[in-house]
Amino acid sequence: MKQYRLILFTFYVLLAIGLSAQHPVHVVLLGDSNTWIGGEDCDQPRGWSKWFKEEFQPISCHSYARSGATWTNTEKTEYNIEENIEVLGDNNVIYNQIQRLNKAVSSGVQEKPDLIVMMAGTNDMWFSNKRPGAFSQTVEQAFSDTTSTPWPVNHVLSLAGSIRYGCDILNVMFPQAQLVLMTPLESTKVSDEVTERTGNLIERCGERMGIHVIRLDKSGCVSRSQELKKYTHTSDGVHTNEVGARRIGHFVAEQINKWF
Repeated sequence: MKQYRLILFTFYVLLAIGLSAQHPVHVVLLGDSNTWIGGEDCDQPRGWSKWFKEEFQPISCHSYARSGATWTNTEKTEYNIEENIEVLGDNNVIYNQIQRLNKAVSSGVQEKPDLIVMMAGTNDMWFSNKRPGAFSQTVEQAFSDTTSTPWPVNHVLSLAGSIRYGCDILNVMFPQAQLVLMTPLESTKVSDEVTERTGNLIERCGERMGIHVIRLDKSGCVSRSQELKKYTHTSDGVHTNEVGARRIGHFVAEQINKWF
């Protein structure tokens, strides 16, 4: 009798957990510092991921983001899932976040993701001297060759090429997952023109691949002109404070809700 009650209690607990999730999906986040500051478990209030998680209510939400990460690879980029330097580096790229995700899934640590949200590009445009090839290709050029994925990662040196490369890998690894791209926020370190140029490029990549894109530079709450006068939604002109993170997290959840 006790064993039956235990089984019944466990059933109702699991049922309650399932019903409490607004979206019965497993979510994974990739990106740079503005995603990273939300923590791996998406529970830190300065990161948009915490507020997205609370609003979207998935079964699970885990971040593989790293501070200093770029989309763009370099000639020295190689497979490396151990390094965690929190600054710009040859191996601190989205490609290696994807590899860490794949390792976690294959080892049973991470459930297969149903939704993968990627927010990067700030460091690609901010540190252009460290990523000189970022804008060396147009979107059309990056998508003109049908053999991009088999290429070694250190041969893919443009922003558009790296976005395509990473998304192609994800589509092979997790064909059931829906991908979402997010453009960088406006910041005091980069001109509005460069931010818009980067956002346009990411948006066109999404269009070519049939991937939803959220334009945070156009619809987000962070305004470069405002942050230059007084930090309102950021702590330093680049990284969100709690107010900015909350607004962005809720906005992202609202946008993704439209597609689920």
